[in-house]
Amino acid sequence: MPYATYHNHTTFCDGQSTAEEMTQAAVAAGCPALGFSGHSYTFFDETYCMSRVNTARYRQEIDRLKVQYAGQLRILCGVEQDYWSDAPTDGYDFVIGSSHYVRKNGHYLPVDNSKEELLRGVNAQYGGDVLSFCEDYYRQMADMQRKTNCTFIGHFDLVTKFNEGGALFSEADPRYRAAALAALDALCAQNTVFEINTGAMAKGYRTTPYPARFLLERIRDNGRPVILNADCHDASKLLYGLDQAKQLAQSVGLTLLTEL
Repeated sequence: MPYATYHNHTTFCDGQSTAEEMTQAAVAAGCPALGFSGHSYTFFDETYCMSRVNTARYRQEIDRLKVQYAGQLRILCGVEQDYWSDAPTDGYDFVIGSSHYVRKNGHYLPVDNSKEELLRGVNAQYGGDVLSFCEDYYRQMADMQRKTNCTFIGHFDLVTKFNEGGALFSEADPRYRAAALAALDALCAQNTVFEINTGAMAKGYRTTPYPARFLLERIRDNGRPVILNADCHDASKLLYGLDQAKQLAQSVGLTLLTEL
């Protein structure tokens, strides 16, 4: 079935497809709406995000596509605002709040670049204690709504990207669950919306979406809704795994937002 999808990246940041290629894929798939969400500029790592120049070009291109595809597709221009970004979010149609780094002792440690980089940061700044790293990650996540005024939270438990099968730590560990659930409850108290994100599945890192089922159950218990997104970086995978994500949401009993 066609889905509206809002978490999508293009060649303006770390995506592989142009905005027009993404738009054409959405039209072909029958999507009722397509949101673009370029990574906001982060001064300490320009490798994955939109540069200041590309940010302006991105907004101009999405405005052009809105006009060109009017009547075929509802297009929104959003931004994925990292917790540590100071780029303005004024004028965007929506904002995704996410953390791709943990700041420790003045160092910005990447959460999702690679397993090796994550472990280097944990070893250097946490003496190898991955759970302490996770606790700091979730302290940031708890503050995301205040910091970014986001429309919804992106990949809430991104810190588990490289943890398939418990490769780095046990997600049943009481320390991990206490940190994750405390952050989740803090966000739910602020009427936050969460996404179910299949991006790591599309890239072969995970076999299930973010967030984990125990977190989805807590979102349900708090009465908060979810939205489905593939966190697409390649137009050929625009709706990857969203049928599975929808089935998961339904099995948990979550309220599903279909459009922003």
